[in-house]
Amino acid sequence: EYPMLKGLDGYPLIVPVVKLAHERVNFGGLWHSDTAYLDTPPIGATLLAREIPPVGGDTLFANMYLAYEALSDGMRRMLEGLRAVNSSAKADVTRTREDRLADSGAKLGPGTELASVHPVVRTHPETGRRLLYVNGGHTVRFDGMTEAESAPLLNYLFAHLTRPEFTCRLRWQVGTLALWDNRCTQHNPINDYHGHRRVMHRISLGAERPV
Repeated sequence: EYPMLKGLDGYPLIVPVVKLAHERVNFGGLWHSDTAYLDTPPIGATLLAREIPPVGGDTLFANMYLAYEALSDGMRRMLEGLRAVNSSAKADVTRTREDRLADSGAKLGPGTELASVHPVVRTHPETGRRLLYVNGGHTVRFDGMTEAESAPLLNYLFAHLTRPEFTCRLRWQVGTLALWDNRCTQHNPINDYHGHRRVMHRISLGAERPV
């Protein structure tokens, strides 16, 4: 089950992801890997388009294999062995949840923080490939360092991993079903459809500790 929101009545694993016509902020509207603040984040996710705006509402996806492989040898050596703290309470991402927490029934009490420490570079257990595993939505600092000390390198990595050559763009239609590997992919739902309603149904798949 998704840690923040309740699922549909009778279907607790199906979480509605909704933006209403009067709302200005969309749920999860920034680059992120789903729930990286959990000790065992989901392996993957599905997202089904139920209602879409007439224009906009696309989702960007980024390939974290490519992001890692494009780093210099020196940068890869520096990142090797580093671990990062990921938090559900990072300010930018909490703002993208406020409307849904208010009207969809939050499962956690106000001010609750979920946090976990994961490798900055992880190995995919099935492909054996190395990939970058920090994200702007949840990663707050390197383990053993302050946020101020961590910020210069993290900000570089956040900008690097969203370079256009690592990304693709999904244009939704009603009934489109997207399935992605949350271990090696990040995504960003574009918030460019103010005045229109968008309804998606999301399911998390499995759980696994990053190594």
